[in-house]
Amino acid sequence: MTEARELLLSRIRDVPDYPQPGVMFKDITPLLADPAAFTVLTDTLAELCVRHGATKIVGLEARGFILAAPVAVRAGLGFIPVRKAGKLPGATLSQAYDLEYGSAEIEVHAEDLATGDRVMVIDDVLATGGTAEASLQLIRRAGAEVAGVAVLMELGFLGGRPRLEPALQGAPLDALITL
Repeated sequence: MTEARELLLSRIRDVPDYPQPGVMFKDITPLLADPAAFTVLTDTLAELCVRHGATKIVGLEARGFILAAPVAVRAGLGFIPVRKAGKLPGATLSQAYDLEYGSAEIEVHAEDLATGDRVMVIDDVLATGGTAEASLQLIRRAGAEVAGVAVLMELGFLGGRPRLEPALQGAPLDALITL
């Protein structure tokens, strides 16, 4: 895993002062553009999904879609997008959550998750944990079980893991890189 971690980390570009002064943005587009690195990432996440007994994969809007869809194909599992409110047609379940300044809401198609599903949540970054926490609530409200959460990067200094741990209810949280 150390070799894979180093490859992935080497393909993440630091962009200073984006989206605002003082922020060091972690840009994953160079990783996505490198087929070897993207394959390592996809394979590693797919292995986690299989290891944790997932039957479906949820990708969080928007970069989580980019990672979760190929992982679902590689693992032979269904992919379910969790979108910002108002983006999905038809019947949805929604979950509101608090942001640092304000609130947001995410949705999933009501029929995409069911009792007996074991769902792995995949995203690019775990920051404060708000979106991931809301997705776990949404999955459980749909009657499904949480198999775990897997992210490419965890920004440890933002406190997402401690916030998310109660909502995980013992399910694993895997971060391939912790910064």
